[in-house]
Formats: sequence, structure tokens, C-alpha cells
Amino acid sequence: MKQFYVENIKNYPEVVDFFMIKSAGIKVGANKKQYLDILLGDKTGEINAKKWDVSETEAAELATYKEGDLIKVKAQVTDWQGQTQLRITRIRKSNEADNLEIEDYIKAAPEKSEEMFDYIYGVAESMEDEDLKKLCTKVLNDNKDRLMYYPAASKNHHAEYGGLLYHVKRMLMTGIAVCQIYTDLNRDLVCAGVILHDIEKLNEIESNEYGVSPGYSFEGQLLGHIVQGISFLDRETRALGFSREKAIMLEHMILSHHYEPEFGSPKKPLFPEAELLHYLDILDARMFDMEDALRGVEPGEFTDRVWVLDNRRLYKPTGM
Repeated sequence: MKQFYVENIKNYPEVVDFFMIKSAGIKVGANKKQYLDILLGDKTGEINAKKWDVSETEAAELATYKEGDLIKVKAQVTDWQGQTQLRITRIRKSNEADNLEIEDYIKAAPEKSEEMFDYIYGVAESMEDEDLKKLCTKVLNDNKDRLMYYPAASKNHHAEYGGLLYHVKRMLMTGIAVCQIYTDLNRDLVCAGVILHDIEKLNEIESNEYGVSPGYSFEGQLLGHIVQGISFLDRETRALGFSREKAIMLEHMILSHHYEPEFGSPKKPLFPEAELLHYLDILDARMFDMEDALRGVEPGEFTDRVWVLDNRRLYKPTGM
């Protein structure tokens, strides 16, 4: 039975337990010695670990360790620059005799993938704009199998089994509510933008069937899901006979949803639905990162520094 979960690991001086590899690599330190840099995870989160002074023989063995493998480690729990980290002293791969339950090691969205997909598909089917309806239902049907498990990121927000569906569903729920307040917004365009904005993450990010990503594909590294998404939409909208204006508006929503050039968007949003898409995206990402960081933190305590939230230490209130 698993004893040490990532969410409470900082409470122990040492751990001996199994974890899933999220990423791993042999690196060379400033002292010219090799070390293992590995990201470990379970259903409650992820934690970085190091194994220092790795010999050539050991490096050859550790090079066979890959994302998705379950391994057993003995490690000291340390603090490095405000972050909890493991210093590994012993490590081995799991075997059948260990009798592990995979559910302990998969970080997954809190809702069932089938139910999230059905909600998103229902929103697409309810669209009054026939072009947008045909496009969104087609894209969802064409990609259903991978959507069931795909993460929305290799690391950070929604990097979990079913994470992409969870991200899109919550954005849709918020977007629909916002459209009830700002009634001049085109609801179908907002919903289509949400459904399609990250669809090419299916080809930008690599993932196994557990939603564990080793990183980015060749195209993902050279192009990224924004450029890939525009190319994809151009093909699909032409095939479905979209008007050029409607197609370009959808492409602009994809192009601008990261808002700033340094985050991949060469244009800022130029109409309200595109502006809203950006804020729906950033809101859901921030809320996810905060929920994730605060999980396992006792009331009245602060988290470790959260790099994706500008190195802030979040506070969990004592029950207001």
C-alpha cells in the first residue's frame, strides 16, 4: 500500500515508496559529475528529485528509465530554494511482485472523461450557427479517443489524465455564464473558440495512455499549438465551406489567446469574443494552479513557492 503521497511528503524526513516517472534525464553538474534529474509523480502531484554522483555504469542503467515507469526510491526530503525536493539514495524499477495499483500514480482530472466529453459535445450540438456546430462536432468526434486521456500541458496546469477535457469544460461553463451577463457577445463564437483553442495540443504534446507527457513533438517544438491550430482550422473551415470572415475570426481567436508575443501570440484580441477567450483561458489556468498548489496544505499554512505563479507562496485560510 502506498504510504507517501506527494501532497504530504514534505512532512517526512525520508521516504521509501513507489512513484511514476514524469520525466528523467542524466545531466552533468558544475563539478563535472553526472546526476539523475527526475520528475516523480502520483495522483496527488509532482516532485523533483535528484540522484547525485552517478557512475557511468549507473548512468547506462538509469538511461533506460522513461516516463510512465513506476519506480521505487529511497530518498531524503530536502528544501532547495523554497521548494521541496527529494535526494535519492537508492532507486529501482517496479516489478509484478510489487502488486501496485495504477490509480495511485495517475494524476487525473476530478471528473470522468466520458462525462466531460458529453458536456462539451452537448454545448457544440446546441449551437445555432450551423457552420460552427458542424466544425466543433466533427473535431470532437474525430479526436474523441485521444481526448479521453490527453493532458492540456506537458507540465504545469492540467498536466493530468483528462486534463484537456477538464480545461475546456470549465472554460465553457464560465464562458456561457459570462455570455448571460454581456449579452452582446456571440455565444456560439465564444464556445467554438473555447472548444478549438487548444485542440492542436493533441499534436503539440506527446502523451501515453495515462496522460503522462514526456514533452513536445517535433512539430510542437518547432511550431507550437497556436500555429498548428491556425493551419488546422484553415484546412477544416475550407473543407466545410466557411465564409472567409468567419474562418479568419476563428483563426484570430486561436492566434491571440495567449495575448502577448512572448507567450506565442503575435496579435492581441481584436474583438470581444477573442478578448474573452484569453481571460477564460488564463483564469482557468490560474485557478487550477492555485487549487493544485494548495492541495495537501494544512489550514493556516503557506505552500512552497509556486514557480508558475510568479514564485508566490499561497496561503490556505483556517476556515472563514
